[in-house]
Amino acid sequence: MFGIPGKQAVTITPAAASQISKLMSRDGHQGLRIGVKKGGCAGMEYTMDYVTEVDPMDEVVEQDGARVMIAPMAQMFLFGTQIDYQTSLLESGFKFNNPNVSEACGCGESIKFANM
Repeated sequence: MFGIPGKQAVTITPAAASQISKLMSRDGHQGLRIGVKKGGCAGMEYTMDYVTEVDPMDEVVEQDGARVMIAPMAQMFLFGTQIDYQTSLLESGFKFNNPNVSEACGCGESIKFANM
């Protein structure tokens, strides 16, 4: 929808692809749908949901056995984002390295986009 021909909307690191593949195979999901919604102290939050079927309006990115679908309303906010999966002593989870973010809250859960 908002993509550039020949360029993926988002990129997935090997660590994220491995984790998404594990999650897909565990319960027979078709992939992981990502999006954004209003909320949090900075104004927007990322959403992530398992999906059992691909919506024809979703942008689909497949890499190393992982499938990520981008909800139509989120495509313009997520274009150029790198999805990573990081593990530390205290936490593990997906991290979004998004060039479109102009501000983020201190906890890193909430974001603000430029021109919003």
